[in-house]
Amino acid sequence: MKDAEAAMPNNIADLMYRNLLDVFNERDPARRALAVSEIYAEDVVWHEPDKDFQGREALADRAAQVQEEMTGWVFQPSGPVSVNHDIGHLAFHFGPADLPAAVTGMDIARCEDGVIVELYTFVNASGDAA
Repeated sequence: MKDAEAAMPNNIADLMYRNLLDVFNERDPARRALAVSEIYAEDVVWHEPDKDFQGREALADRAAQVQEEMTGWVFQPSGPVSVNHDIGHLAFHFGPADLPAAVTGMDIARCEDGVIVELYTFVNASGDAA
């Protein structure tokens, strides 16, 4: 591990898993808000395929909206996090908790000083491999 990465309070792999599990799977608004404050820069930018969101509050609001639209669905990692310098990549699948994935995709994040500063989400419409 590089010295700069060792000094970071959150390593990139942890940030990627927490982004998926502690924010997008978290149904409790208070716990989600705490996770958002710990893992994203205040001015984080999140790029979805058709829209961008800036700031922690906008990101948290959109995460809550996704949960409301897809009640009973969960995100799960589709393998380990890949890291290249300050960039993390995590493939995921998303669907009803006890059924095969309905959607696959990936998150790619640029991290600085132990937080995610920019997040890109790519989504596949079916359960095809990410």
